Amino acid sequence: MQIKKTLMVQGTTSDAGKSVLVAGLCRLLHRRGISVAPFKPQNMALNSAVTIDGGEIGRSQALQAIACGLAPHTDFNPVLLKPSSDTAAQVIIHGKAIDAMQAKQFHDYKKVAMDAVLQSHQRLEQTYLKIIVEGAGSPAEINLRENDIANMGFAEAADCPVIIVADIDRGGVFAHLVGTLDLLSGNEQKRVIGFVINRFRGDIALLQSGLDWLEKRTSKPVLGVLPYLTDFYLDAEDAICTQQFTEEAELLTVVVPVLPRISNHTDFDVLRLHPQVNLEFVSVGQGCPAADLIVLPGSKNVRADLQHLIDNGWKAILDKHLRYGGKLLGICGGYQMLGNVIHDPDGIEDVAGSMDGFGFLQLETTLAPAKQLRNVGGCFIHEALSGVSVSGYEIHCGTTVMSGTEQYEYLLRYQSDGLTIEDGAVSRDGNVIGTYLHGLFDKPAAASAILRWAGLITEQQVDLHAVREQQLDRLADTLEEHLDRRFLEALAG
Repeated sequence: MQIKKTLMVQGTTSDAGKSVLVAGLCRLLHRRGISVAPFKPQNMALNSAVTIDGGEIGRSQALQAIACGLAPHTDFNPVLLKPSSDTAAQVIIHGKAIDAMQAKQFHDYKKVAMDAVLQSHQRLEQTYLKIIVEGAGSPAEINLRENDIANMGFAEAADCPVIIVADIDRGGVFAHLVGTLDLLSGNEQKRVIGFVINRFRGDIALLQSGLDWLEKRTSKPVLGVLPYLTDFYLDAEDAICTQQFTEEAELLTVVVPVLPRISNHTDFDVLRLHPQVNLEFVSVGQGCPAADLIVLPGSKNVRADLQHLIDNGWKAILDKHLRYGGKLLGICGGYQMLGNVIHDPDGIEDVAGSMDGFGFLQLETTLAPAKQLRNVGGCFIHEALSGVSVSGYEIHCGTTVMSGTEQYEYLLRYQSDGLTIEDGAVSRDGNVIGTYLHGLFDKPAAASAILRWAGLITEQQVDLHAVREQQLDRLADTLEEHLDRRFLEALAG
């Protein structure tokens, strides 16, 4: 087995474990002192991160960069698609949004996108000893094989070996692996150097006959069977994780409506991990349970998601929530929804036009083509939170300004490119706040300040950075124990 510089991890399905396996391999190599970088040619996700070079990449590649001990960079994910509807997406190349395209348009655009992919990969090859590549979805999607840049199309262009991972917890693992391999071309099958089975529970001896059959049937080795990790946390690529870690008798209930185009829901990971918070992601159409705090999250299509909330009675729900003393927070798109009106004169997110917001804050938002992308740090300036430091990132289109005659207080102040910027707004009664800042809860002190504002009297703190590091090391330990030793040595070179 020979692995020169680049190894690609592909999966039989979405959520088979590609992102996690790549993160674990990156951390494993990084701990051995090997210069390693993550790479995903094409990602489709509404969770994204701002990079050190001022661009935007998928959240999973930002996590994998952390596993490598690196700051996120646009070369780690040169093509990012952010869906704005069932048939259209914003296309981001090398961190910058270039256009919104229908699915057929992007299919025709793939030849151009492949140039961007190969440019990034070449730069990484010149900088790092090892590159661990994550595929997208499944390589066996027959209708997407032409001009493929995300799976075998890239592997063929980069001439790299491939391992295929499958999730046994959902059943059908042997059918998934054999079927996926059979649907590849002869040259692509030769490129596959082995399989990894993910999320196994039980006695491995009971699986052995199946492993023997698989290796005989495909002439490919099983490189490892990874156990199901309980209480395991890593940033989600796109799917919302509802697993919680509540322990305490005193719980603060936080409700987040799941918008059709919800984005960057990783903002709430700290709350999901917090032992004193009962975090509930609720379907918009199912109403809202009693809550101490309701958070309107980010959105890739703000006016459409706002209309969805209005159509399902959420104006009355939010009015009642505030009338009974609850707190309301809007982040990014949710912040825009809290204002009086949202204008989209150029049709940035959807059909051009304007619509009224909820009117809880006297604000007016106008969307514009240029996207704000920056990592920032500063402090809260609202009196209930004043002096507490906060950091995060902005990813949004357009600007929000005060409208009407009512004065409001800014929520926070930070420095960016030598400028002092005041962001967000606080209602006159102090019960409604909004901000463009993603990652609002990531710093322990900032999360504690907001939870106190929402009603938690004696709070604990969750250090998301420490949790993430511990879980990455736990993952790397698991790979060290359960992956084939010869494979790991070949990977380490």
